[in-house]
Order: sequence, then structure tokens, then C-alpha cells
Amino acid sequence: MEEVYTQIANLGFPIVISIYLLVRIEGKLDDLTKSINELSKVITSMK
Repeated sequence: MEEVYTQIANLGFPIVISIYLLVRIEGKLDDLTKSINELSKVITSMK
């Protein structure tokens, strides 16, 4: 039974951290995409 707990600890922690980081990065990527689209519109209007 102790082996099961060890496996859960060894696999569960990295999975939780990965999911947390992916969720945080997703929001930042959305903001970055919006900024790039806005910049593209501004550059196009300047021509």
C-alpha cells in the first residue's frame, strides 16, 4: 500500500503542477494574441 502512495506522490504532483502552469499560460497566450491582433490593425491603419 505504501508503494501506491509513493507512486501517486511521484506522478500526481507533476501532473497537478503541469495542469496549473498550462492554465496560467493559456490566459497569457490569449492576451498576447489579442495584443498582436490589435497591433496588426494599428500598423495596417498607418499605411
